[in-house]
Amino acid sequence: MAQQKYAVVLAAGQGTRMKSKLYKVLHPVCGKPMVQHIVDRLGDILIDEVFVVIGHGAEQVKSQLGSTVQYVHQEQQLGTAHAVMMSSDYLEGKQGTTLVVTGDTPLITDETLQRLMERHNQTGASATILTSILEDATGYGRIIRNADGSVAKIVEHKDATDEERTAREINTGIFCFDNEKLFQALKKVDNQNAQGEYYLTDVIEILKGEGATISAYVTEDPQEGMGVNDRVQLSQVEQIMRKRINEAHMRNGVTIIDPLSTYIEPDVKIGADTVIQPGCFLRGNTQVGEDCLIGPNADLADTTVEDGITIRYTVVLESLIRKEADVGPFAYLRPGCDVGEGVRVGDFVELKNTRLGNGSKVAHLSYLGDAEIGDDVNIGCGTITVNFDGKEKHKTIIGNRSFVGCNANLIAPVTIGDEAYVAAGSTVTKDVPKQALAIARERQTNKEGYAEKFLRKEK
Repeated sequence: MAQQKYAVVLAAGQGTRMKSKLYKVLHPVCGKPMVQHIVDRLGDILIDEVFVVIGHGAEQVKSQLGSTVQYVHQEQQLGTAHAVMMSSDYLEGKQGTTLVVTGDTPLITDETLQRLMERHNQTGASATILTSILEDATGYGRIIRNADGSVAKIVEHKDATDEERTAREINTGIFCFDNEKLFQALKKVDNQNAQGEYYLTDVIEILKGEGATISAYVTEDPQEGMGVNDRVQLSQVEQIMRKRINEAHMRNGVTIIDPLSTYIEPDVKIGADTVIQPGCFLRGNTQVGEDCLIGPNADLADTTVEDGITIRYTVVLESLIRKEADVGPFAYLRPGCDVGEGVRVGDFVELKNTRLGNGSKVAHLSYLGDAEIGDDVNIGCGTITVNFDGKEKHKTIIGNRSFVGCNANLIAPVTIGDEAYVAAGSTVTKDVPKQALAIARERQTNKEGYAEKFLRKEK
C-alpha cells in the first residue's frame, strides 16, 4: 500500500509589509493568487490531503480555493510551529509523509517538491529541508552541515556566528517530515525566544537531539524558494515567473517577438508556429491554436482561439473564435461570443453574447448584442442590435446570406430571414421574411431655400 502524502500550507499571516487590504497570499503572480499556485503544485504531485492554515482573511482564502482543500484556523499568529499544530486534530498519529509549504513561495515547482519527497524517502529521514545556495545569503537562516555533509542545524542570521554566516546554503522554509514524528516533536517546541513564537525550525533541533536523521535537498534553481513579503518582492517573482512561462512556450514552438512586453498566465496553452506580437496579455484558461498571429496589443481572457487566426489590437473575453477568422483592430468581444470560421470582425466592432456564422462579416463600427447571425451574412457599418428595453434583454436573429445595410437599427426581438435585405438607414421593428427587402425610413424631403433663411436669421 502506498504511503499517504499530506501537505500543510502556511497561509495565516497578515502580511503587514504588503501594506494592502488584500490578504498577502491572495496577491496575484501572473494572474493567479500565490496560494493558488501552491495548491496547484500540490495537486500536480498527487498529495492525498491538503490542509491550508488560515487566519487573517480566512473567508477570502476559502472563496479562492473552495472545496479543493481542507481548512484549519490559527486565530493567533504565534509562529510557524504553532500554525502546523493547528492541523493536529486531522493529522496527529497518522502514518505518512507531510510537506509543509509556505503560501507565499509561488515559484516552487512540482518537480522540486517531488524530488524533495523522493530524497526524504531515500534517506529514511525524519525531516528533510528544502535548501538553496545563494551568492548573498544575508538575512536568511543558514544550513550548517557536519563534516560528512549531514545537516547539523539551522541557524538564523541574527543568531549565527561570523563563521556560520559565511555559509551560502539557506533554509527556504519548505520541509518534508515523517508525519508521526513531526507531531510528536511539535509538542516539545517552546517559545523561549525574543519574538515569543513557536518556530518550526526548532522541530529540526528536537529531532536531531533524539538521534533522528535530518537530510536536505538543494534546489537546482535558487529562485524557487523566494518568498514574498512586500510589493518589491512581488514584482520580482512576477518577472521570474513570466520569463519562465514565456521561455517554456518558445521552446514548444511559439514565437514571442518581445518576451519583456508579453504577459502570459500559467494555465494558457499555445500551439506551435503561432506568433505573439508585443504588448499581448493572455489570461486565465485561454487556449490558442497553431499558426495564429496574436497582437500586437491583444488581450485575451478565458478564450479559445482555433488555428490560423489573426487578432490585432483587440480585447476578447470568454469567447470562442473559430478557424481562419480575422479579428480587429480595435474590436471588443465580450463574454459569450462564438465567431465562426473565416469570419471578419473589423475595427471598432463590439460583440456580446453573439454567434457569427461561418464566413460572415462585420467590418466596422457596429454593435451586435444577444444576436444569432447565420452564415455568409454581411453586416453594414454602424449596425446596432437594440437588445435592451430598459428591463430585459432580447434576441436578434439574422438568417443565412442576408445583407444588412449601413446604419441599421434592429429593434429586438426581431428575426430577419435567409437571403433578406435591410436597406441602409432603416430602423427595423418587425420580422423580415426570407428574401424580402425591408426599408424602414421616412421619405426624403428637401426644403428649398431653407439654408438662406437660416443664415439670415443668424445675422
